[in-house]
Amino acid sequence: MARLARRRPLDFWPGFVDALASLLMVMVFVILVFVIGQFVLADAVSGRDRALAQLNAELAALAKTLSLEQTARERAELKVGELSASLTAAQRESEARGNELLAARDELHAAQDEAKTRREEAARLAADIEALQRLKAELEAEAARLASALDTSERGLKEHKEMSAAAIAQVELLNRQLAAVREQLEQLNAALDAAKLAAKDKDLKLEELGRELNLALAGRVKELARYRSEFFGRLQEVLGKRKDVQIVGDRFVFSSEVLFASASDEVSADGMVQLTRLAETLKTLSADMPKDLPWVLQVDGHTDRRPIATARFPSNWELSTARALAIVKFLRGQGIPPERLAATGYGEFHPLDARSTEEAYTRNRRIELKLTSR
Repeated sequence: MARLARRRPLDFWPGFVDALASLLMVMVFVILVFVIGQFVLADAVSGRDRALAQLNAELAALAKTLSLEQTARERAELKVGELSASLTAAQRESEARGNELLAARDELHAAQDEAKTRREEAARLAADIEALQRLKAELEAEAARLASALDTSERGLKEHKEMSAAAIAQVELLNRQLAAVREQLEQLNAALDAAKLAAKDKDLKLEELGRELNLALAGRVKELARYRSEFFGRLQEVLGKRKDVQIVGDRFVFSSEVLFASASDEVSADGMVQLTRLAETLKTLSADMPKDLPWVLQVDGHTDRRPIATARFPSNWELSTARALAIVKFLRGQGIPPERLAATGYGEFHPLDARSTEEAYTRNRRIELKLTSR
C-alpha cells in the first residue's frame, strides 16, 4: 500500500469542486434572500407612497372644506352684522313705540282707576240692592204673617160675635202694622228702582269713558299726522324744489352733500342755511302745536356701503351718528328744545338702493328727518 501510495499522486480537484459548488449555492441563497428583501422593501415603499398620496388627497379635501367654512363664516359674520344693525334699528323703533305706549298706558291707567272707582261704587250699590231685596223679602214675609194673623182674627170675629175691647185694639194694631209694612215695601221698591237706575248709569259712564279714551288716542295720532303733513309742506315751500331734497313716506330726506363735505361731520355753509330755514319752520309750527302733544323731530344719519377707517371715524356707523348729532346740536342752538330732538346713526345698513353704482351711493348718503312721537 505504501508503494501504491507513492506511485499515485494526491488529487485535490474533487474537493475543490465540492467547495466551489457549496460556495455557489450559498451565494445563490444570499442573492435570493436579497431579491426577496428588495421585493418586500419595494412593496412597502409603494404602499407608503399610496398612503402618502391618499393622505395628500384627504389633506386637499380638508383644505377645500376649510376654505368653504371660512367663506361661510365670513358670510355669516356679515349677515350677523346686518342683523345686528337691523335689530338695533328695530330696538330704537320699539323704544319709540314703547314710549308712545307708555303715554297711552298712563292715560289708560287713569281711566282704569276711575273705572275701578265706579265699579266699586257699582258693587256697593249692588250690595245695597241685595240687602234691600233681602229686607223686602223679610218684610213681605212679615206682611204675609200679619195678613194671616189678620185673616185669623177676622175669622175669629166672624165666629165670635162678641169680642172684647182688647181684641178690637189688637185688630186695629195689626191693621196699622200692616199698613206700615206696606208703606215700607213701597219705599224699598222705590229705593231699589233708584239703585238699579244708578248702577245702569254707572255702566253707561264706564262705556262712554272708554270710547272717549279711544277717541282721544286716535285724535292725538291724527293731530300729529296733520302737523307732520303741515311741517313737510311748509318745509318744502321754504327749501324750494330741489332734486337733492325730497319727501319719502313720512320722512324728509336730505342728500348728505347738501349738509356735509365728504367724510366730514361739520355742517357746510349751504347746510347751515338749509338747517336755519328748517329750524325757523319748526319753531313756527311748534308754536301752533298743543303743549301736551309729545312730538319729537328724529334725525337719522345714513352712509353708502364704501368703508371708512379714520382716527375720528373707525366705521360708517360713527360717521352717520356724528352727522345726526351735529344736526341736532345745530337745531338746539337755533332754539329748538332738546327734549324735542333725537339723533340716530344707521351707517350703510339701510340703503335705499342696493346697487353698487355711483348713483346708488349718492342716494344712500342721506339725512332723514321724521316728525314722530315719544
